[in-house]
Amino acid sequence: MSTLLILTIATVAIVLFFDYTNGFHDAANIVATIIASRAMTPIQAVIIVGTFEFLGPLFGGTAVANTIGKFVTLGDVAAVLSLAILMSGLVGAIVWNLATWYFGIPSSSSHALVGGLIGAVIVSAGPDNVVWGVSQLMHGQMTGIMKVLAALILSPLIGFWAGFLILRVMQVLLFAAKPSANTGLRYAQFITAAGLAFSHGANDAQKSMGMLTLALLLGGFIPTFEVPFWVMLACATAITLGILSGGWRIVRTLGFAIYRVRPIHALSSQLTSAIVILTASVIGAPVSTTHVVATSIMGIGASERPNAVRWKKAKDIAITWLITIPGSALVAVQTFALVNLFLGKV
Repeated sequence: MSTLLILTIATVAIVLFFDYTNGFHDAANIVATIIASRAMTPIQAVIIVGTFEFLGPLFGGTAVANTIGKFVTLGDVAAVLSLAILMSGLVGAIVWNLATWYFGIPSSSSHALVGGLIGAVIVSAGPDNVVWGVSQLMHGQMTGIMKVLAALILSPLIGFWAGFLILRVMQVLLFAAKPSANTGLRYAQFITAAGLAFSHGANDAQKSMGMLTLALLLGGFIPTFEVPFWVMLACATAITLGILSGGWRIVRTLGFAIYRVRPIHALSSQLTSAIVILTASVIGAPVSTTHVVATSIMGIGASERPNAVRWKKAKDIAITWLITIPGSALVAVQTFALVNLFLGKV
């Protein structure tokens, strides 16, 4: 068996494992407000979230996959080296995901993936093999790293203000409502939670779809960058299994530590997050579910009782977001050094 074939198989396996850890890491983002507001039992949450998480990648298109799969250019790099680079970037993201999950920190899998790939590409092939998108931006085109970073930076801000406004609208609609209205709000979360799970699958699994398709292209198994259906199916399965595994250590942070979440807040957060993430998926913008959910809760809290929002916790999360890209990049650089040594200077 050739080195190229071994590396391709290994890279595909690592992509699917990253997809699994993405779901495992982000499970808390989907279920945090559901559990905090007591809208569903854990079993009900698993059934609803698992079903629509699986459907998201299959019916959410491939716009995000195209963005993620094309912000690094490895076509002019030797096939074995390019796969080693891709593998190293993914390992950097996986290690960061598992480390932040272990410590219960809601960091971004998207930031980790971007950081890992940038670090591995720069140290091995050089910065010219990263599509920075600066020159294209000067001509009014949003592409490459500029498009990825714009989506990752703007989506939390949009999530904050959308959550702020949606809660205000909900309060107007429910003005003078009786406490029994909470029952209806809890039932409504069966719809909004399904929408959030679908949007998460449509956006996050596409990142893995892009990476897996790129691995197949670099390995010479497909002629052009087009996502095969079996890749969609494989990534949908991997991320759903990750969600069902329930890496819910972060539930406490998102559901309780930022703001005391009640049914109206949970419904507003899920509706906000689903709209923002699904819109991003349609236009091919990779966003962080962790960012959007957390900032939507902050916006909702700021809309109702700003003094009750635990801004210190928000600050801790923001610091983690800032160090994720350089942190995962550093892990990827170290991983590439080990892979390069193992392959005998690929």
